[in-house]
Amino acid sequence: MKILVCVAQTPDTTAKIEFINNSTQFNATGVTFIMNPTDEWYALVRAVELRKQHGGTVTTITVGGTDNEQTIRKALAIGADDAVRIDMQPTDAYNVAAQIAAYAKQQNYDLILTGKETIDYNGSTVGGILAELLDLPYIALASKLEMPSPNSAEVWRDIEGGVEKVGVQTPFVVSAQKGMAEQVIPNMQGIMASRRKPLAVLPPFDVETLTMAESFQLPPQRSNVKLIDPENPAELVRLLHEEAKVI
Repeated sequence: MKILVCVAQTPDTTAKIEFINNSTQFNATGVTFIMNPTDEWYALVRAVELRKQHGGTVTTITVGGTDNEQTIRKALAIGADDAVRIDMQPTDAYNVAAQIAAYAKQQNYDLILTGKETIDYNGSTVGGILAELLDLPYIALASKLEMPSPNSAEVWRDIEGGVEKVGVQTPFVVSAQKGMAEQVIPNMQGIMASRRKPLAVLPPFDVETLTMAESFQLPPQRSNVKLIDPENPAELVRLLHEEAKVI
């Protein structure tokens, strides 16, 4: 099997979020960056498991600058065979997906995996756009992926009130969420091996950028919580009438 995993770099969840240049740019000064958790824990780990089951290769692809290479090496340490970095700063979801699609069209992958979303923008759109550009079936928010053979798959996804099971033939694109796999911590052997694995750096493809961020705004700070004695429902009623804000 030939598997491609889309890997993004995101700020650590504990990073302090600030914007500069009239709130048009994220301030990366002093920020620790990590591999996007849903790409790492679910998409990449499941891809490595499927390669062990059926043979083949796992390649990761990242759209980003040289500052992404430590994150990419971690993906190689977890078990990817090689990696591709498209040398440009991501602009919007369409541009990222189009860059990946332009590369993937040349490679004939059997399976393309993404995390369900990145933890910075939470858009959940790259996988769907990528599948459309490649004219492939797309299964979103998958919590389980089984492949009885290298040519067919059974995919489970949570839906309102139950679980949906989908059958699909390769090639296809799937976005992975919790349940797809369990987090793997790279061991020393994997870390040492990652230094010798190939990382190809490609110039960006000539694709469109359809949107741009005009400005960013932090959400309002949370207000203080008022605790009401359960024996005093009248006070709760008063607060709801007099102080509660309806949004």
